Amino acid sequence: MTMIKIDQYFEPASWQKFTKLLKVARRLFLVVDLSRIETKYHEMVSLFPNAKLHYAMKASPAVEVIDLLANLGSNFDCASIYELDRVLGCGVEHLVSHMATPSKKAEHVKYAFEKGIDLYATDSEADLKNIAKHAPGSKIFVRILVQGSETAEWPLSRKFGCHPNMAIDLLVQARELGLVPYGISFHVGSQQKDVAAWDDALSKVKYMFDWMKNEEGIKLQMINLGGGFPTNYISEVNPIKVYAEEITSYLTDDYNDDDMPEIILEPGRSLVGGSGVLVSDVVLISRKSDTDLTRWVYTDVGLFQGLIETLGEAIKYPVYTPKMETSTSEGTVVLAGPTCDSTDIMYEEAGYQLPEELEIGDKIYWLTTGAYTNSYSSVEFNGFPPLEVVYID
Repeated sequence: MTMIKIDQYFEPASWQKFTKLLKVARRLFLVVDLSRIETKYHEMVSLFPNAKLHYAMKASPAVEVIDLLANLGSNFDCASIYELDRVLGCGVEHLVSHMATPSKKAEHVKYAFEKGIDLYATDSEADLKNIAKHAPGSKIFVRILVQGSETAEWPLSRKFGCHPNMAIDLLVQARELGLVPYGISFHVGSQQKDVAAWDDALSKVKYMFDWMKNEEGIKLQMINLGGGFPTNYISEVNPIKVYAEEITSYLTDDYNDDDMPEIILEPGRSLVGGSGVLVSDVVLISRKSDTDLTRWVYTDVGLFQGLIETLGEAIKYPVYTPKMETSTSEGTVVLAGPTCDSTDIMYEEAGYQLPEELEIGDKIYWLTTGAYTNSYSSVEFNGFPPLEVVYID
């Protein structure tokens, strides 16, 4: 894997804004540029003008991010009452829209309902009955299983969702329980590179919409397309515009203006991923034998300091060091974290290349780290503190 060029990820002025802070860095921390999140939000709104954006706050649950997106008009996808409390604590009560997880404690459903939440995801009979008991009269959308794990860098297809036939049964049962069978949701997998994954999912949804209307007399009103929109890591992805055009085409092929359902999107990674740069130091450079051609580069950041998505080398972050600008030679490295856990190895098989001139104490910058880093950072594994985050405008 050849060394990256910084202009693949940043305009000169944008990178200059980061480097003003990075040059004085003396510790491990994450820098998040809120203006980049704002730009991405406006882009997505313009490309999906008829959809409602519900930010998947698990990607970055920081108050600074919530405040920014709330002021821009975003809704919020809360997967727990703790996320719900975070949003409500920011004073954005009217924008909290739904509880997205199909697995919920009874007392959590009751709590959310008391806070005004009346739209819930589900994928099982037990959870549906739980909602009926503790959030009576609420609107229900059922999450279905769809394809996409083969082309998503972080698959999400196994844990949640049910077969479309079961989803139909649940929607019918929801009506019988006094709930409102409102819609269908799916998730094609995070960092989904194949636009056609949405086409396959929407074809299942269309079948279900027609069946519910014609066979059960229930007119569903909403499709939740979930997230999955990619951001710019190592592997090339299409611009979000391509996804928007294709998904809009799929929807207009299936529905006319009179019966177009409410459309919900749950972007997370695509909104905040490109906003972050994780600053790290080289702690050690070593080889495993005198003849080993591969260097082991240990940094003060690893899986437990926010890079958990490198597990299985799934997400491949762009890695940059200023010595790339002047290096005359490069070599293959294994990138490993600072803890004593043997799983704390980010990349061993991917063939990352770093300058031969790299030394202990040099800075390594992990680009596109605005999503799922601060939220995944451990509290105190091996005594390392949680990831510190600095926000800039």
